[in-house]
Amino acid sequence: MPNQHILDKVDIVSAIIPLSLGTARAGDVVSMKNWGRCAIVFFKDIGVNGEDVSLTVEQCTSVAISNAKALTFTRVDTKQGAALTSVGTWTQVTQAAANTYTNTDLGGNQAILVIDVKAEDLDADNGFDCIRATVADVGASAQTGYLFYLVELKEQRAPANAVSVIAD
Repeated sequence: MPNQHILDKVDIVSAIIPLSLGTARAGDVVSMKNWGRCAIVFFKDIGVNGEDVSLTVEQCTSVAISNAKALTFTRVDTKQGAALTSVGTWTQVTQAAANTYTNTDLGGNQAILVIDVKAEDLDADNGFDCIRATVADVGASAQTGYLFYLVELKEQRAPANAVSVIAD
């Protein structure tokens, strides 16, 4: 459809509001039943070297976090630097398949991390159709972070027929 509004194709869901990362944070859960993919987007402020972020992704059988288990991924895209306003390009990082990503030089930088999850990456045969991301405790520094999901519909729908991504 020409001139289609972005929200006719994607939804934005707050997972972790801006909070201190000195405490582990669990993101909200989103259902992938009507959605084709989800970009997990994490932003963080500058912190202290050595107090690095670990981002973990799980799959669940409901938005009530039932039967959570690891959802492995190999690619993470990052932007990081002393000031993100001076970082113009993404760096693609490939890791061994795991459900956690830790960047050991992220603590002293501002950063954006993106993990792209397709609905078919989930263990649908065993009823897993929801995902969530969590952030581990980074240490004592007062760096702030937040996380949101950018989810894309499997098929085009009119706004009046929209489906909630935060309900089963």
